[in-house]
Amino acid sequence: MSLFDKFNVFLEEKFMPVAAKIGGQKHLQAIRDGLILSMPLTIAGSIFMILAFLPVPGYYEFMTGIFGEAWMGKVLYPVRATFDIMSIFGCIGIAYRLAEKNKIDCLSAVALALMTFMILTPYKVSFMSTTVEAIPLIYTGSAGLFGAIISSLISVEIYTWFIRKNIVIKMPENVPPAVARSFVALIPTLALMIGTLIIRLLLESTDFQNVHELLKVVLTTPLKILVGSWWGLAIIVAIIQLFWIAGLHGSTIILGTIGPVLGLLGDQNRLAYEAGKEIPNVLGGPFFDLFISLGGGGGTFALAFLLAFASKSKQLKEVGRISVGAACFNINEPIIFGLPIVMNPYLIIPFFITPILTGLIGYFSIAMGILPKLPGISIPWTTPPLISGYLASIGSFRYVILQIILIAIGMIIYLPFFKAFDNKILEDEKSYQE
Repeated sequence: MSLFDKFNVFLEEKFMPVAAKIGGQKHLQAIRDGLILSMPLTIAGSIFMILAFLPVPGYYEFMTGIFGEAWMGKVLYPVRATFDIMSIFGCIGIAYRLAEKNKIDCLSAVALALMTFMILTPYKVSFMSTTVEAIPLIYTGSAGLFGAIISSLISVEIYTWFIRKNIVIKMPENVPPAVARSFVALIPTLALMIGTLIIRLLLESTDFQNVHELLKVVLTTPLKILVGSWWGLAIIVAIIQLFWIAGLHGSTIILGTIGPVLGLLGDQNRLAYEAGKEIPNVLGGPFFDLFISLGGGGGTFALAFLLAFASKSKQLKEVGRISVGAACFNINEPIIFGLPIVMNPYLIIPFFITPILTGLIGYFSIAMGILPKLPGISIPWTTPPLISGYLASIGSFRYVILQIILIAIGMIIYLPFFKAFDNKILEDEKSYQE
C-alpha cells in the first residue's frame, strides 16, 4: 500500500468520523452561528473607524477645522455601539441558536442568557477615587466573550432541562400564549438566578472577583498563547486543511471555535490603535482572510487562475472559468467540490502546504516589522484580495504587495501538481474521444 493510500485510509477511517462529530456538535454550531450575529455590526462599525483614521495627509486638520476638536470621538460612536458590546450580541446570538436546536422558546432563552451574563458581570467601577454603578465596557466587549458563551450555553441547557422534565408552571388554555410562555420560564428563571448569584458571591470572595477574570486565567490566556503564536497558527491551519480535504468546511468549524480568541486579539489591537498606543498582537483583525484564505480555504486564488488560463484539458479549463470569478471573492466551493480537491491525490499536497506557508510568511512579516500590525477592524470575508489588504491595514500598500507575492508563491507551489493533474485529465479526454 502506497503512502498516499495509507493517508486516504487514515482520513476515511480515523479522521472523517471524528471530524463529522465535531462539525455536527450542536454547542459548537450554536457558538459559530451565534457569533455571526455581530459580524455585520462590527463590519459596519469598522467603516466609521476607517473614516476616523483615514490615511490622507491633512485629513485630521481638515476635519478639525470644520467640526472641531471632538469630531473623531463622535465619528467613533458607532464603533462603541458595536465592538464594545460584542459580548452582548454574542450572548443573544448563541442563546437563540442553541434554543432553536433544542426546540424551546427562543425569546425566553435569550432573556435567561442575558440575565445570567449580567448577574455574573460586576457593575461597580472605580472612577476618579469614587465608585460608580456601571457595567465596565471591557466585560461587554471582546474580553467578556467567553463569559457570554458559557452563560448562554449553560442557561439554555438548564432551561431546556426544566422544560423536558416538565418542571414548569402551566397556565389554563384560555390564557394568551405569550403570557403562558412567560410563566413556563418562571421556575427555570428562579433556579438560574439563585445558582448564578451563588457563583458570583463565591467568586467575589476569591482573588478572581468575577467569572470574567477567572476565565481570563483559565481559558483566555492559554488560548491566546496558542492562537497568537506562529506554531499555534501552523497547527490551526493544518487542522482546517484536513477538514477541507475530508469534505468538511474546515474554516467554519475551526474558526468558529477559536473565533472568540481571534476577536479578543483583534479588539485589543483596535483599542490600542484608537488610543495611539503600540498595537500588541500579530494576529488581529482579518489575518486569515489576508494571508491564508486568499481565494478561499487552501489559498485557491492561485489555483483558480492556473485552471482558467493554463489548463490544456477542456474539463479543467471549464472548472477554472467557473471558479475564477468566485475566487476573486474568496469563494472556493466550485474548486473544492467541482474539481474536486476533496480526496484528490494530485492536489491535496499543495492544498495542505500553501496556506500554512503563506500564513507563516504573513505572521513573520508582521512580527519582524516588515508590515505594520493590523488595527483590528473588520472587513467582509468576501472582500477581494489586494483590496482586503489595503482596507484592513487602513491604507498600507505593503499589505497589497505581500498579497501579490503570496498569490505568486501559491501558483509556484500548485504548478507542478496542477500540470500532472491536467495531463491526467487530458489523457482521459483523449481516450474518451478514441
